[in-house]
Amino acid sequence: MAETPSIYLDHAATTPVDPRVVAAMMPYWTEVYGNPSSIHRYGQAAAAALEAARRDVAEVLACTPNEIVFTSCGSESDNLALRGVALAARAAGRGNHLIVSPVEHHAVSHTAAQLRDSFGFDVTWLPVDEYGRVNPDDVGRAIRDDTVLISVMLANNEIGTIQPVAEIGAIARRKGIPFHTDAVQGGGMLDLNVDRLKVDLLALSAHKFYGPKGVGVLYVRKDTPLLPMLTGGGHERGRRAGTQNVPYIVGLATALRLAQAEKETANTRLQALRDRLIAGVLETIPQARLTGHPSERLPNHASFAIRGVQGQDLLVHLDLAGIAASSGSACNTGNPEPSEVLLALGLPREWALGSLRLTVGRQTTDEDVAYTLDVLPRIVARLRAL
Repeated sequence: MAETPSIYLDHAATTPVDPRVVAAMMPYWTEVYGNPSSIHRYGQAAAAALEAARRDVAEVLACTPNEIVFTSCGSESDNLALRGVALAARAAGRGNHLIVSPVEHHAVSHTAAQLRDSFGFDVTWLPVDEYGRVNPDDVGRAIRDDTVLISVMLANNEIGTIQPVAEIGAIARRKGIPFHTDAVQGGGMLDLNVDRLKVDLLALSAHKFYGPKGVGVLYVRKDTPLLPMLTGGGHERGRRAGTQNVPYIVGLATALRLAQAEKETANTRLQALRDRLIAGVLETIPQARLTGHPSERLPNHASFAIRGVQGQDLLVHLDLAGIAASSGSACNTGNPEPSEVLLALGLPREWALGSLRLTVGRQTTDEDVAYTLDVLPRIVARLRAL
């Protein structure tokens, strides 16, 4: 009997840590282990590593090191951006209104909903087209005199669609409204220059670009009012209390620098694998459709709605065949309801329940794609027969 392969097609959920990142982190566990807030030589050595990492991240984002805040993850970065800006604006009497897209990660959408339900903010949910894209003109129309924050993600985790962030940012800048983007999904593959994107806040998470889990970044443009959500010491220039996780921060900076330096070559290869997956699925599986934009999408991201099957059933059978995939956001796993993202596209429920996300990465091979395209149609046919 042939051995079941081991194929990982869930890089949008998380990525393996690059061995070069592991090597960069190693000294900060047992050799340079001081608290970076301490005055003695151990603390100074840790502080030097922390600030070197901050400079590396700032160089990628084309901002100043003082505008970088290290957090525990992308979700915390998004939470800090929305709550921090909204509550600071309210305290200053500037307004009570947020504008958010309906296809955001829950770190943004649930935070916006809590600000509405528990803190009395008004939230306008923008419309999106059939590909999940926001029309910048709709953002302009939604702006009010009391609007204090706009949040639209850079690229969608479930359907891969890339948003026109720079166009939205230009509108926000003309109106003097802080603009936040969740860039977690595109961190290793897309341009992160904050001036070109015209953003005031930008969130990243290391584990999406071959760094460790449990560490993230929030870029906060100078003079953007931000109320800290974690209080205590004066860490991160008073914006996020808590002793910094130096090994993980070094890992994040190393992973980001490597991913951005290698992204052009990597993206070309990933896009070829992605396009093979998309073409193969659409050719071999009846009543399957691509979700997300056909061209303005992440280079490694293939996502589908397949009528007549349940996404969770697909994942179980793919896993038995040696293929790790997702039905959308990893945070939704186990939820039998269609995701808000797919419903926002206007997909009928019977299509949205059959969602499948296949995301390729550095270790994905042509053989992995060929095997998947051989196995997947047979699994779909078997599930439909049942």
